[in-house]
Amino acid sequence: MADPKGFLNHGREVAKSRPVDVRLKDWNEVYVPGSLLPIISKQASRCMDCGIPFCHNGCPLGNLIPEWNDFAYREDWSAASERLHATNNFPEFTGRLCPAPCESACVLGINQPPVTIKNVEVSIIDKAWDSGDVEPQAPERLSGKTVAVIGSGPAGLAAAQQLTRAGHTVAVYERADRVGGLLRYGIPEFKMEKRHINRRIEQMRAEGTRFRTGIEIGRDLKATDLKKRYDAVVIAAGATTARDLPVPGRELKGIHQAMEYLPLSNKVQEGDYVTSPISAEGKHVVVIGGGDTGADCVGTAHRQGAASVTQLEIMPRPGEDRAPHQPWPTFPMLYKVTSAHEEGGERVYSVSTTHFEGDEDGNVQWLHLSEVEFVDGKLTSKPGTERKIPAQLVTLAMGFTGTDRENGLVEQFGLELDERGNIARDADFQTNVPGVFVAGDAGRGQSLIVWAIAEGRSAARGCDRFLTGASELPAPIRPTDRSLMV
Repeated sequence: MADPKGFLNHGREVAKSRPVDVRLKDWNEVYVPGSLLPIISKQASRCMDCGIPFCHNGCPLGNLIPEWNDFAYREDWSAASERLHATNNFPEFTGRLCPAPCESACVLGINQPPVTIKNVEVSIIDKAWDSGDVEPQAPERLSGKTVAVIGSGPAGLAAAQQLTRAGHTVAVYERADRVGGLLRYGIPEFKMEKRHINRRIEQMRAEGTRFRTGIEIGRDLKATDLKKRYDAVVIAAGATTARDLPVPGRELKGIHQAMEYLPLSNKVQEGDYVTSPISAEGKHVVVIGGGDTGADCVGTAHRQGAASVTQLEIMPRPGEDRAPHQPWPTFPMLYKVTSAHEEGGERVYSVSTTHFEGDEDGNVQWLHLSEVEFVDGKLTSKPGTERKIPAQLVTLAMGFTGTDRENGLVEQFGLELDERGNIARDADFQTNVPGVFVAGDAGRGQSLIVWAIAEGRSAARGCDRFLTGASELPAPIRPTDRSLMV
């Protein structure tokens, strides 16, 4: 145990954010660089090293949280990094982007603010990079087997790294012009600077992983041809089919899916554009969808100089505390103020868009909405609550409905889908086609980055077993009670 009295002597402290008026002038990460290290040892000491560490169950990766908390408390950063990487390929990603279900399951959180697990995690890995503890781990021998990984998001990268380290020759196919999937072109720079992706890619290249960008399987290269080239295939193409809003006026100019809007601002940071082709500058912006993607749109619009930003959510405003039907250690639905919300704008709950109104040139100008309420378990419009708000740029951030069906990948492989439209797989993450595996959102549906990495590791083990008969990769740590998961 780090410190038997740590949770009694120290309160919870989190990373400090840069002032709003400063960070809105750039696209750098919102947190003050280095602000965690002076406090992280004390924060790690709050971990109680519980007899039954429920944080393990809250984490899909099965992270060995009490162990690396103890090393962080003792400032043994090399040992902490080793324990962190034992279950997680990319802790610098999860430490910045994960909503931390582990903290919701922290035993200390029953009656006190939980341990800042996420902050400890990111401090360990940042220190490890600075100290040179993160090095390529090339395999000692090659198996002679080849694997194609479709998609370079967190699931695809995790699967590729595990399979490369097991000795297989791995090529990652990415349809975009750069590696990273939604990490590259969906997560704004102010949430995670892309240098974190770049150095991991360099590590993976040094280990032997090969990357093929600008190739979409199904369109540029037929899935059947890919399968002939490789001994196995791992599909980690994500769930990129966005949920649409079929209301009158949807065809007006200025209404875009979030994943049409957000990648362009990332491309500006990469130097591809001087300014984004879809910019919020001087416009009244409405973001439809109250989740993390919606918050990303809010923060992006602020940095582009929007005249106003309004975020709409059809569900009621969550409470500040756990609801009775979401007891510890489940992940509760709570009212959350992200860094983007700290920067301004209005959040409106329990409303539904009825239609859009445009000008004579076909540009959206107004969004009409009405309040909604639950009646007999169904959301119903409340009469007399209709109104309109200015909307010159609208982004739809209402989630995703499944993997892309338009590029032909599913049909060309002959893959079966489950009842939710995801690619079906067995316990080894293998599809109905022998030698073809699926991981992440493509098989699970839209989910968290920790689930993507966990599934990438699990699919890699199943694939390795298929290729060799007995996997050399460590068995994934899987929670036994999925009801405790997000």
